[in-house]
Amino acid sequence: MKPFVLLATRAQDEVADAEYEAFCRLSGLAERDLRRVRLEAAPMPDLDLDSVSGVILGGSPFDTTAPPHLRSATQDRVEADIAALLEEVVARDLPFLGACYGIGTLGTNQGGVIDRTYAEPVGSSRIVLTAQGRSDPLLAGMPDQFDAYVGHKEACRVLPPNAVLLATSVPCPVQLFRVGRHVYATQFHPELDLDGILGRIRAYAGNGYFQPHEVDEVIERVSTVDVSAAHLILDNFVALYGRP
Repeated sequence: MKPFVLLATRAQDEVADAEYEAFCRLSGLAERDLRRVRLEAAPMPDLDLDSVSGVILGGSPFDTTAPPHLRSATQDRVEADIAALLEEVVARDLPFLGACYGIGTLGTNQGGVIDRTYAEPVGSSRIVLTAQGRSDPLLAGMPDQFDAYVGHKEACRVLPPNAVLLATSVPCPVQLFRVGRHVYATQFHPELDLDGILGRIRAYAGNGYFQPHEVDEVIERVSTVDVSAAHLILDNFVALYGRP
């Protein structure tokens, strides 16, 4: 099988490694089949998109709507690199799955409105498939409603004009959309299980997602939720697009 590529932007090695392990484990991909590119560490390498099965974009501490004075040179470079790649991905309709940060980057690239209207605290959200979502192959075998972990300061308020809404929730109306036939972005995190989100809570306790004194409350909030249905999206993505 041609490998998939995971684009990562997390500077802490422990968090980045845990993210990579989770994407491998929950998608069923061996490490040889998921090539990781850490964009926070170096510019985008030359990617021969004919030689890959698809591209996955992990979550990020970056916010695409951050004002200029809060943006680092690294963030500006990373987002310019991702935008250039997305132009080619969308033009080719190459299989793409962006998790959380994917909504911000793909939504911005395709003319949606990303802002802080529908931010969600770290926790879980009940995701509801739309009629289009219930018939989309990426969501085959998924229940019409399921829980998934979330935690984001920005979200898509207005869909890109060429996007199809596949899943929604009460707190955040755009939870999953598709552009073309094969380009997807989720607001929730299909790669997170309980161990994964606990690691993120500890790593980003000072990043403004919650107050430091709320750590125990946040941990309690996420510890009783079954998010296993959300993981099927990764398995489906690999089954759909893994190419010899």
